[in-house]
Amino acid sequence: MDLKKLRNESDIRGVACEGIEGQHINLTDEAVYELSCGFFTWLGARLGKAPAVLRVGVGRDSRITGPRILEAVKKAAVDMGVSLFDTGLASTPAMFMSTITPGFEFDGSIMITASHLPFNRNGLKFFVKEGGLEASDINAIIATAEAGGFAKVGGGKCESIDFMTVYAKILVDKIRKGTGKEQPLSGCKIVVDAGNGAGGFFVRDVLVPLGADTTGSQFLEPDGMFPNHIPNPEDKKAGESISKAVLAAKADLGIIFDTDVDRAGAVDPNGRVINRNRLIALISKILLLEFPGTTIVTDSTTSSGLAKFIAANGGVHHRFKRGYKNVIDEGIRLNKEGHDCQLAIETSGHAALKENYFLDDGAYLITKILITMANMRDQGKDMFSLIASLEEPAEAEEFRLNIKAEDFKAYGARVIEKVKAATEANPAFTPAPTNYEGIRVSLDKAHGDGWFLVRMSLHDPLLPVNVESDSVGGVKVIVGELYEILRGLDLDLRPMEAYLGL
Repeated sequence: MDLKKLRNESDIRGVACEGIEGQHINLTDEAVYELSCGFFTWLGARLGKAPAVLRVGVGRDSRITGPRILEAVKKAAVDMGVSLFDTGLASTPAMFMSTITPGFEFDGSIMITASHLPFNRNGLKFFVKEGGLEASDINAIIATAEAGGFAKVGGGKCESIDFMTVYAKILVDKIRKGTGKEQPLSGCKIVVDAGNGAGGFFVRDVLVPLGADTTGSQFLEPDGMFPNHIPNPEDKKAGESISKAVLAAKADLGIIFDTDVDRAGAVDPNGRVINRNRLIALISKILLLEFPGTTIVTDSTTSSGLAKFIAANGGVHHRFKRGYKNVIDEGIRLNKEGHDCQLAIETSGHAALKENYFLDDGAYLITKILITMANMRDQGKDMFSLIASLEEPAEAEEFRLNIKAEDFKAYGARVIEKVKAATEANPAFTPAPTNYEGIRVSLDKAHGDGWFLVRMSLHDPLLPVNVESDSVGGVKVIVGELYEILRGLDLDLRPMEAYLGL
């Protein structure tokens, strides 16, 4: 059993059930059992404790394979002598919080989830009191699991507990403290779309106690087949669904969560979806009002308009690499070096705040937004006016170009170097002065009035290409310019050719 194939950067993901042609189960009971034993052994060594004295939390999202995987984790805990505490249906951020919340303070925790991936996928995320694990930690756990030879002393116990109510109360108390009111959302109509994931608790345990009218909320019941839409704030169909619900209910705010609630998006009263650059702008403005001059770390695909917005509001925009863990780790690094960074956020919606342990928590992100909305409402102001000055591109496209060469990482690096050389030789192209991933280039008005970014995928043999323009028709001009540079290379350029009509 090659467990390394299940590693997905800083967590574990695999096919957990049949149902999609060509995808066969590799996240088996045996794999989950071995990985759980590996985690318990690794955690014990990290803390200088025998696994038999460890206290570990475990939760799951609504996926249909969650109960099966949970049983394999429980079996490993019993065999290793670990005290396991089952929170039932939970959010990923809550599982981290279970390691630091008084009365619980588990040595570590496991979340059974595959985020927004299709129903047949599932996985494991691991936490310690310092936060989510790094890729190097996952490698160590896999190596430990593959080595075997575990000290199976037996006698472990599994206990069911209610932690989500405790976690929800933390959010409620935060909003009450931030507004100075017991029911600050009284008179507000707020529609939530949980996508049949784990986010339904937010209506029952957070919004209703704060006085909100949640009539019109949808897909709150857990259903691991995700029958209505992909639970993903970035997904177009999901955005259209929550937008329609907000308009139908004449709501003041719409909220959409992904499956395990580590990401979120919003919708304004006009049905406009607030995700990606808009979401980053909104939470950046909120934090810049609290922490003037702070640094905002984002991934590499954020727009030029967002950079202008952050600068205009007194912030420092630090555009870094794709990958939510990369973005979060960069925010932590900057703070350690003495640069105040209150927010690390990826365009996917993973938002980690310094004040919240740099934990990417969709529910906490919405909590900050709700505090601002309630306080501005009391002043007769519209919260969404905060991002009225955000300049948005006229057009935006993404192309994913497969690399045909066998050694795709080395070839991808050569492609990026070729693009870099070509752009440096052309006065119409202006490479970004600071760039941490791939090559990002701005083009003047005569050559598309926008920018493109060519980078390597984090996991796959392909080059994602992001293109934005401030002029209608500009993206096609930019793509045409880039196509001439890439033509003849060992790449599948059909996505570009189809867009250009070639």
